[in-house]
Amino acid sequence: MKKLDFRDLIIYEDINYLAINKPPGISTLEDRANENHLLSMARIHFQDIQVCHRIDKDTSGVLIFAKNPDSYKHLSMQFQNREVNKTYHAIVQGQTNFNRHEVNMPLNVKTQGKVKWDQKSGKESITYFSTIQNFKSNSLLECIPITGRRHQIRVHLDYLNYSIVGDSMYGGDFIYLSQIKRKYKPGLQEERPIINRMALHAKVVTFKSSDNTIKTIEADYPKDFNILIKQLNKFSKI
Repeated sequence: MKKLDFRDLIIYEDINYLAINKPPGISTLEDRANENHLLSMARIHFQDIQVCHRIDKDTSGVLIFAKNPDSYKHLSMQFQNREVNKTYHAIVQGQTNFNRHEVNMPLNVKTQGKVKWDQKSGKESITYFSTIQNFKSNSLLECIPITGRRHQIRVHLDYLNYSIVGDSMYGGDFIYLSQIKRKYKPGLQEERPIINRMALHAKVVTFKSSDNTIKTIEADYPKDFNILIKQLNKFSKI
């Protein structure tokens, strides 16, 4: 297998910023497992680079880095002031009928990093959900977080009883081909999930660059996310 090269992940670059299409399964920053992470990979090529926000390890999609301290401060203030627009796509369990449905539910980090809704002592957390496509037992959603709390989209969907496929921490199950394909014939090997991680992708990020121009960065679905949608369209279309 070819060793992952940070430069191969870049989908946008200028003198101040670069963006990558983050692959699933690798941390943004150093984690407890002390494995290789994206910031260390980036600094092999860009000595002063800093990551401007985080994405969960199993989530794919747009991740933005600043090449110098001034650019980092410029974008960090936008994140702090909620001026950065982020759009995620998620595949959830169950059919939905959302049209910019608002979830305004405070969140609080509990034991072992798990997050719970907490109206008394939680921090303000707002997400909007819209249905892109329904399947027989699943739904593809657009998720727009206004705040940037830990696990926010995942917990707000769990609050709505629509867990993300593969998100075992918040009640999400995997999807197997045998569940959606009629007359499925098992092979000799044990069946694996169509996607073996949480089906969440950071699709679009829009921000104001250092020269005050608006930058919109979009990341294509990774292979596993694409395969799941194709299989749902083929065997579970309404």
